Amino acid sequence: MTTALRRYPVLIALCVAALFMVVPFLIVTVNAFKSPTEYAQNGPLSLPDGLYTQGLKDFWERVDFGRKLFNSVLISGSVAVLAVILSVLNAYAIGIGRIRFRTWVLAFFVLANMLPQEALVYPVYYLSKEVGLYDTRLSVIIVFTVIQAAFGTYLLSSVLGQFPREILEAARIDGANKWQVLWRIVVPVSRPTLGVLLVFFFIWTWNEFLLPLVMLISNDNQTVSVALGVLQGQRLMDATMTNAAALLGVLPAIVFFLVFQRTLTRGIAVGAVK
Repeated sequence: MTTALRRYPVLIALCVAALFMVVPFLIVTVNAFKSPTEYAQNGPLSLPDGLYTQGLKDFWERVDFGRKLFNSVLISGSVAVLAVILSVLNAYAIGIGRIRFRTWVLAFFVLANMLPQEALVYPVYYLSKEVGLYDTRLSVIIVFTVIQAAFGTYLLSSVLGQFPREILEAARIDGANKWQVLWRIVVPVSRPTLGVLLVFFFIWTWNEFLLPLVMLISNDNQTVSVALGVLQGQRLMDATMTNAAALLGVLPAIVFFLVFQRTLTRGIAVGAVK
């Protein structure tokens, strides 16, 4: 009975936190389907009389949202996949290979995670200009792959450092080389953790604003977050279109999260069991 009573405060706190996250999204969704006149007369908390979709259409056409959506999906998806692969290779060398100066190498990756992106703006801008990659999606993919892989390497190194040595020794006795051990044993066993990293890397890259704003200046290469910020900075949107833009900007990330929710839950559960 005492244990059950202790759970109620936690349950109430979780419900309140869920409301704080869900209610703003519902308000944005409702206001995205209001006309500007209706929004001005009844305020943001009233329900719409009908579905006003002109704000969504105007925003889609004004920023060429289909193109921006393609850019964001391409960049975020590429970064997620490449960063996971790079993290696995680095962590395999550090956690299982036990390279020399392992502690110092991990300290370097921790330092890379702590470095603010503002400090990277000018070096990245200068280097991309020098190699001819400025204002290309490839430049953003390379930068964010390295940034995300720094975190992934640090996390996976601790995970692979606890990998059962008996399994590795058995595979080597059976004649497996290092690459076969990695791709046939380590990666399948670590798949839940890799799935969690894949989801996080995609969402984190999707929400990035500063570096894409600096690196992607042409309209054809901009991402969704940059298009939202530039258009709002120009003050070309009314309240209805602003809510429509926010809805379209966050909806793909929510869909991606829901699609891979089972992968995320399974990875966290496996990590908790370990």
